[in-house]
Amino acid sequence: MQPRPPLPPFTLDSAIAKVRAAEDAWNTRDPARVVLAYSEDTQWRNRAEFVHGRAQAQAFLERKWQRELDYRLIKEIWAHTDNRIAVRFAYEWHDDAGQWFRSYGNENWEFNEYGLMTRRHASINDAPIKETDRKFFWPLGRRPDEHAGLSEFGF
Repeated sequence: MQPRPPLPPFTLDSAIAKVRAAEDAWNTRDPARVVLAYSEDTQWRNRAEFVHGRAQAQAFLERKWQRELDYRLIKEIWAHTDNRIAVRFAYEWHDDAGQWFRSYGNENWEFNEYGLMTRRHASINDAPIKETDRKFFWPLGRRPDEHAGLSEFGF
């Protein structure tokens, strides 16, 4: 099995690096790439949907990004232990009718010894916003280091 650093046990610095790596991967909106960070038997709860295994996770992400257009995500560490990380996040997206949303949430992650995520529990709320109220602006892909994070926005 190919390790996915940083590996547990996490320090604050390695947990922050793991969070940023997850943010960067999700901002690619490439389901095949994103699922490589998860174990083959990963288990997710995303809102009210339950996902078991990489194949279901990839199918979930494919559906998600067909619906959530121009998706841009910021994650921030909330807490960590040896093999667990809690994050808070916000992302902006619009639907095919042009309605913009900002989605806020929390995730709890658990990792195996190879640094692959075995559990992901996400609670998310969507708030409709006007396009003029958007705050997340960068070219599609990785958020630039100089772009404000969640704390700087007061989220």
